[in-house]
Amino acid sequence: MTRYRILWPAFGAAVLLAGGCSGDAPSAGGQVSAGECVHIVDESTGETGKECLPLAPEADRVDLAEPRFSHPTGIDNPLHPTAGLDQTVFGGQVGGRPFRTEVTTLPGTKEITFDGRTVPALTSQYVAFADGRVVEVALDWYAQADDGSVWYLGEDVFNYEDGVVQDTEGTWQAGRDGAPAAMIMPADPRVGDVYRPENQPGVVFEEVRVKAVDQTVDGPYGKVTGAITVRELHMDGSTEDKVFAPGYGEFSTGDRADLEAVSLAVPTDAGQGPVPRRLAALDRAVDAVYAAPGAASARAAREAWEAYRGSDTVPGLLERQTGRDLGALAGDPADRGAALRAAQDVSDLRLRYEDVRVVDRDRMAMWARQLGVDARAGDAGAVAGDVTSLELVRQRLGCDDAAVLAGLAEARDAADREDMEAAAGAAGQLARDLGRGAPQGCG
Repeated sequence: MTRYRILWPAFGAAVLLAGGCSGDAPSAGGQVSAGECVHIVDESTGETGKECLPLAPEADRVDLAEPRFSHPTGIDNPLHPTAGLDQTVFGGQVGGRPFRTEVTTLPGTKEITFDGRTVPALTSQYVAFADGRVVEVALDWYAQADDGSVWYLGEDVFNYEDGVVQDTEGTWQAGRDGAPAAMIMPADPRVGDVYRPENQPGVVFEEVRVKAVDQTVDGPYGKVTGAITVRELHMDGSTEDKVFAPGYGEFSTGDRADLEAVSLAVPTDAGQGPVPRRLAALDRAVDAVYAAPGAASARAAREAWEAYRGSDTVPGLLERQTGRDLGALAGDPADRGAALRAAQDVSDLRLRYEDVRVVDRDRMAMWARQLGVDARAGDAGAVAGDVTSLELVRQRLGCDDAAVLAGLAEARDAADREDMEAAAGAAGQLARDLGRGAPQGCG
């Protein structure tokens, strides 16, 4: 699946058009068959060109047989292990800006009806942040076929700007408007295999070819064997390489300049024992930046970081991100963005030692605190995004505490009305409610 839909202008959403180069119509079900053409789209203008995408020969495709789904939610394909992953955090730089995502497997299933059958699917919540602020959310639905291949059954997409949904481009679902189920990972990928993770011309389309298998990559905590590299063909005619690794699934995208890679995944990277003493001290020091913002607290947070990183193994991406964000905060103690990113970094580090539900409950408290900071600063866009982030973590937790739900409703109403005073009040009450241990169903 292609991300970056709204994150950076160079990767903007496009209207996808398909049809024969000489006027042929798309085949039934929205799929492209032999002799048909998917036209290249200029994503900067949205204009459809005359040239066709260089699609692979049909003989190379491994996604043409009809899949059978006897136990679709037991997704244990090592290169797409959705059922076995609680949460994966990605980080990096895209377009010169700090980029971070949280991908979480949600409880329960969603039933998707297509081709005259209903298949239960697992839901994966994808949340992308630029400079610490939410910019894209997607709910992705996956099912595993009896042969071990994993199929993509659609996604609900929400693209944000200044904390508000701007569009839902990229949304699709198998069985709607002729969209077929689409293979996202073969059971046993081999070099030369071709498949289409998105295959509804007119809405979404992507073709993938396996370039290499049995590779060894540098994981967050050591070497990972059995990885593969694929090349994705996008609608504008561009290509992009991705790496998938056992125990992680999607592992890295892009290059050093525009890189998105796994920072940490649990339980794959879960450690042994309690939270290290110096990590707990770092967590308290970053919290103190909010309680008493200024040069002294920023310096103390940086010192706590140096003490922790010297005492524990820290994944490379998280080490670079945390050092950069705390360095920015030390340079400007009033930098709200740096303080937020540093808090996110430390929550990621805690995932190795604490249950994801405990970390997510504290992330809710973090967003409540940030909501108060942004409301007092009069930043309506940030406030709207903070409330969205609160709602997304609540969705992951399934939090049904009455006081928390009421506080979220008040915060959403205040954000929608751009009432900063009411938003600050709701933030304070939420912080108090979330601070009283573990509210019902919230951790």
